[in-house]
Amino acid sequence: MTDPAAVERDAAEAASAFAHPAVAPDATAAYGEHPDHVVDFYAPRGETQGPAPLVVLLHGGAWRAPYDRQHVTPLADFLARRGFAVANVEYRRGSSLPHQNAEGPVAGRWPETFDDVAAAMDALPGLAADALPQADVRRTVVTGHSAGGHLALWAAARHVLPAGSPWRLPSPPMLRGVVALAPIADFAVAEELGVCGGASAQLLGGADHWDERLPYADPAVLLPTGIATAVVQGRDDIVVPQQVAEAYVAAAAKAGETVGLTLLDAVGHFPLIDPAADACAVVAEEISQLAW
Repeated sequence: MTDPAAVERDAAEAASAFAHPAVAPDATAAYGEHPDHVVDFYAPRGETQGPAPLVVLLHGGAWRAPYDRQHVTPLADFLARRGFAVANVEYRRGSSLPHQNAEGPVAGRWPETFDDVAAAMDALPGLAADALPQADVRRTVVTGHSAGGHLALWAAARHVLPAGSPWRLPSPPMLRGVVALAPIADFAVAEELGVCGGASAQLLGGADHWDERLPYADPAVLLPTGIATAVVQGRDDIVVPQQVAEAYVAAAAKAGETVGLTLLDAVGHFPLIDPAADACAVVAEEISQLAW
């Protein structure tokens, strides 16, 4: 049973993270025809010299419909104020109505959620060149929080997807690295812990599709990637506990790859995307180490 004090702290952290007003982008571009096929661009703020690294931001929310990119616009602005060009990506998420034998809003859509992230990543160099000429797409770092952290890791692993996957790339993507924030990075461990009400299984279409689809979706089995990867995780996270991140790091090590893991004391799930929290500055520094 979760400690009531931990639940209270998590609620307070969430309230702080969601209290910031949404920040309008400098430009928006479409990568497809669906209303969710959009990317918001934030230009680097302040006195920047020359092209700026591009940070691709993938929001979390358990891949569920009620959570869209708006709640991470303060983070996008925070990163832009630190000299980055930022692309805040939207993608199709689950229905607000339960199906796939799930209780509550179902997480994600198969295959549409993955279709969208793949399409957005493929389109971003061209979109950024038109909408945000300050962006240096040769220095791209992908980051994401929670379910978005999963998608960030997955986007960097498309070249190691099983043969025949429609999302597979013939070679590694042109990325400087990945910074995954409290990611749902190991589906088996996440399901054991009941992360987000079984969202990982819902994303795959339910238990009947688990074995068939897991090799195409779980970052913990898509290793090694050869892409520099860092994970930032709060030790007090009760939404996506640190065991999930540790399992991913261990799987990477078993595959012969080193993944950096930064564990933050007295930090839960939401300070990682809260510009008012010290943890957010740690996130920016992790991105800087890969981008500059």
